[in-house]
Amino acid sequence: MSFVKSVTRVGSKYLQFVGPGLLISISYLDVGNYSVAVSAGGAYGYKLLYSIVLSNVFAVILQCLCIKVGSVTGLNLAELCRKHLPHRLNIVIYILAEFAIIATDLAEVVGAAIALNILFNIPLAYGIVITVLDVVIVLFAYKDSGSGEKVSLAKVRFFEMFLSIFVFLTCVCVSVLLFKIEIPDKRSLFEGFFPVSKDILEKRAVYLGLGVLGATVMPHSLYLGSALVQNRLKDYDVKNGFVDPKVAIDDTQDVSNKYKPSIHALNYCLKYSYWELILSLFTIAVFVNAALMVVAGATLFGQPDTEDADLITIYELLSKYVSSAAGFIFALSLLFSGQSSGIVCTMSGQIVSEGFIKWSVTPWVRRLITRLLAVMPCMFMVLFMERKGMSEILNASQVALSLILPFVSAPLLYFTCSSKFMKVEIKKSTIAAPSENTTLLPTTEQTEYKDYTNGPFLKYSAILTWALITIFNFVLVFSFMIGEDVSF
Repeated sequence: MSFVKSVTRVGSKYLQFVGPGLLISISYLDVGNYSVAVSAGGAYGYKLLYSIVLSNVFAVILQCLCIKVGSVTGLNLAELCRKHLPHRLNIVIYILAEFAIIATDLAEVVGAAIALNILFNIPLAYGIVITVLDVVIVLFAYKDSGSGEKVSLAKVRFFEMFLSIFVFLTCVCVSVLLFKIEIPDKRSLFEGFFPVSKDILEKRAVYLGLGVLGATVMPHSLYLGSALVQNRLKDYDVKNGFVDPKVAIDDTQDVSNKYKPSIHALNYCLKYSYWELILSLFTIAVFVNAALMVVAGATLFGQPDTEDADLITIYELLSKYVSSAAGFIFALSLLFSGQSSGIVCTMSGQIVSEGFIKWSVTPWVRRLITRLLAVMPCMFMVLFMERKGMSEILNASQVALSLILPFVSAPLLYFTCSSKFMKVEIKKSTIAAPSENTTLLPTTEQTEYKDYTNGPFLKYSAILTWALITIFNFVLVFSFMIGEDVSF
C-alpha cells in the first residue's frame, strides 16, 4: 500500500509540472521537420529513423542545460547574455537570434500556406496573406507577463493547455495516418532505429540524416526552454514564504536585482522539470517525426516521383498510394503543427527582445512584425517562382537556422560550465574571527553555496553535442553553397 501511495504522490506531483516540455516539443514539430522526415522516409524507407532518435538525444541534452541555467540563475538565456557578455557581442547574438526567429516563422508561413492550399484550394499567394491573421490567436491566447502585472501559475497552465490542444490534434492526425498504412517487414522498421544499414553512408542519405539533426534543435527553443521553467519556481517560493511576492512578480526590474530561486524551490522543482522535458520530447517529438518517416517509408519508398517531392507532392502521393483521406489528414496535421509552432515562435521572440535589449512590445504586435517580415520573401518567391519558390524558401530558412545555431547556443555551454553563475545560496552562518587587541571576538558572516555547474559527464556530453551539431550544420551549408542537392 505504501508503494501505491508513493507512486500516486510522485505522479500527482509530476502532473503539476506538465506543460513546459509540451511547449518545447512544439519547436520540434515545425514544417522543416515535416519536410525532411517525409523526404527521408520516401527516399530510404525506415533506414534513417536512427537520426530522429539521435537528434532528440542532442535536443534533450541542450534543453536540460536550458532548464538548469534558467532555474539556478533565475534569468533566461537572453537575460544572462545581456548581464554577463560584452555589449557588442550581446548585440551580435541578439541580431542572430532575431534572424533565427524570422527564419523559423518563414517556414511556418510556407507550411500554413501549403496546408490552406490543400485543404481549401486557396492559392498560395492568398494563403500567405491569410497567415497574417493568426495574430488574433496570440491576441486572445497569450498574455504577456511584463509591466509588473501579476500572472498566476493558473493562467500560465491554461495557456500551456491551450497549446497542448494543437499538439494533441497533431498527434491524433499522425496516429490516424499510421493506422492507414501496412508495414509488412516489421524487422526492417525496428532495425531503422539503429545505424546498421550500409545505405545510410550514401551521399543523399547523409544529407537527409544531417537534415534531420539540423532541423531539430531550433535556436529559439533554447531561449524558450530557459524561461518556461521559472513560473513554477516562483510559485513555490511565494507560497512557502522564501521570497517577497513583489520581487517574484516584478519583471520590469534590472536583471541584476531580479528574483532568484531559493535552494528549496530548486530541490522541489528541478528533477521534475528535467523528467517532464525528457518524457515530452520522447513521447511527442520522437513519436510524430518518427511516425511521419514511417508513413513515408511504408507508402512512398520505391515509388516514382518521390526523389524531389515537396510538401504538396507528398500530399498528392499519399492521396494516390494510400487514400485521399490520408492526404487530407497529412495537410491537417501540417496546419495544426504550423499554428502551434508559430505561437511558440512569438513567445520566443518576446523572450529574446526583452532579454537582450529590454525591448517590450505587445505580443500580437510582435507577432505581426515577425509575420510580415516572413511574409514578404515568401510572397516574392511565390509571385515569381510559384510553387517551386515555396520549396526554395523553405530550404533557405533551414540553411539560415543551421548557420545561426552554433553562435546562439555557445553561451549556454559557457554559463552552465562556470561556477561563477551556477551556484545557489544555501544559508548564511555567523562565525567568530580571532582578534589580537581585544578579548571580544568579532563576528563575520559567511555564505554557503551549492554548486550546480555541469559535472564531467554532462559537461563533455554538452560540448560534444554542440560540436557535432555545428559540424553537421556546416557540412549541409557548405554542400548547399557548392551546389550539391541538399533539398529536403
